[in-house]
Amino acid sequence: MARVVLVYPEVYDLARFKEKRKEFPPFGVLYLAAVAELEGHEVTIEKVSPSHTRLDFSGADLVAFSVPSSATYGIAKEARFSSHYDGDPIIAVGGVHPNFYPEETLADFAADVVGVGEGEDTFLDLLKVRDRKRLVDVPGLIVNTKDGLVRTAMRAMIKDIDHLPLPARHLLEAEDLVMSDRLSTTDLQMAHIMLSRGCPFPCRFCAAAQTRMQYRSGASARHELIHLKETYGVEGFAVVDDNFIVNKRKVADVCESIKDLSLTWSALSRVDTVDEPLLRSMRDSGCIEIKFGMESGSERMLKAMGKRIKQDQIRNTVRTAHEAGINVKLFLIHGYPGENRESTQETMRMLEELAPMVTRVALFRFVPLPGTYVYNNPLEFGLRGTDKAPDWNGDWSKYHIHHNDDHWWGTDAEFAELTSSYAELRSLVDATWPERFEAVSTATAPVS
Repeated sequence: MARVVLVYPEVYDLARFKEKRKEFPPFGVLYLAAVAELEGHEVTIEKVSPSHTRLDFSGADLVAFSVPSSATYGIAKEARFSSHYDGDPIIAVGGVHPNFYPEETLADFAADVVGVGEGEDTFLDLLKVRDRKRLVDVPGLIVNTKDGLVRTAMRAMIKDIDHLPLPARHLLEAEDLVMSDRLSTTDLQMAHIMLSRGCPFPCRFCAAAQTRMQYRSGASARHELIHLKETYGVEGFAVVDDNFIVNKRKVADVCESIKDLSLTWSALSRVDTVDEPLLRSMRDSGCIEIKFGMESGSERMLKAMGKRIKQDQIRNTVRTAHEAGINVKLFLIHGYPGENRESTQETMRMLEELAPMVTRVALFRFVPLPGTYVYNNPLEFGLRGTDKAPDWNGDWSKYHIHHNDDHWWGTDAEFAELTSSYAELRSLVDATWPERFEAVSTATAPVS
């Protein structure tokens, strides 16, 4: 059996980064740890931060670095080279950024392998390898060999994610898992849970790596939630999936399976994937808030973003959720290429109309996230400062979502108009939703 160290950058809630308000736990790492432990391997999870990048990997057979975002790339890379090693462990890298830029990541980390695609089965096969020459036999990798880079066979996706063990939360401190300021307007003790994978919608600002949906069953959700209640005493939970509410039948199965657990919960959704019967089923099972990706009140901007929704769909869904007794939180993106004062005023008018039915609003400033359609087409959008630009300096950390007011596109005059119109929008939101306003900058809103 192997001794495994999984390394992830500790991520704080990007809306309140300076307050060190923790984000949800690293589910990718927790699932890898869970499947490895199930096979008898010894697993340790280490977290790194800007002030803590030197770790001791003595005795490790494999060290795997998770890079969940481009903004954390530099932290993980520094940990790779600042830490102590003995022997010759296999060095692996995976996560969101490496999936989009595997060859570059392999070189930057001087790694043996980069994982591409879904990780659990690949990770288990990787742990069986004792001879580096056999790494090329493991599907789902790009391997650094003496003869150059080798991309192995594509790994088939897991057919049934119900068969995965529960994420290895026991390898983290309880304070990394249980929080009391995350569930709508409550202070209930809650945890986060992942009930599906993937998002089939082509929003141009979003970097969803997987478009095929995978759902867990209601029985699987119930099993994990009972575990969370009994082990951590949680009173509620938040579903962190990219887009949990796509398949109404699957969501209804979860609702029916958990409604007797007396748990309060929230989830993310699009406005075009819910209806009245589903909303009432969600409410009856304990759902108190849905976070909708409205993004803009301008149909011109919604079309440009690839949202495939209309103003009336936003109005109708917000009204239906409100009438069903569920709190509504809206996510907004301001500053997507083409935004101007006119489109901003359209958003403001819609917010004023919806205000009596909306509990919270999160206002995000657009940043072109690596891996998105916008980022990958810089000439189409007139982007500046990407890795395709001649003045690229290799600094991925600038793609963060904390007060990022960089000039990403347009002329100086267009940027000045964008900045002043954002200030007007922020002022409206701040005045309408006092003490519940979350003003942040973002690479993408959390809902596609």
